[in-house]
Amino acid sequence: MAVMTAPENTPVWVNTARCKACDICVDACPAGVLSMKADASSTLGAMIDIIAPDSCIGCNECELSCPDFAIYVAEKSEFKFAKLSDSAKARQEAIMNNGYRLPADYEEAN
Repeated sequence: MAVMTAPENTPVWVNTARCKACDICVDACPAGVLSMKADASSTLGAMIDIIAPDSCIGCNECELSCPDFAIYVAEKSEFKFAKLSDSAKARQEAIMNNGYRLPADYEEAN
């Protein structure tokens, strides 16, 4: 099996052709990097969205939890990941409390 190479300057990416929008990866992400977004072309009417790539901590929880092998995280040798911040934790909590979607009125805390 070939090794997947990350797109340049991208910590996490999704193969939307494989993704069934189950939102398991959104639930697994401790940094609020992922959210669901409305997508009429998806079977479930939603699709994964990478909303805060700069907050990715490279934990691989999303990739490891994906039942369809549709989400990928760059290797630590290829990308310098962020540290888990309080604002990232707050964003993740807001996403969880809003049905796995970033609230439209959400404002990032400084």
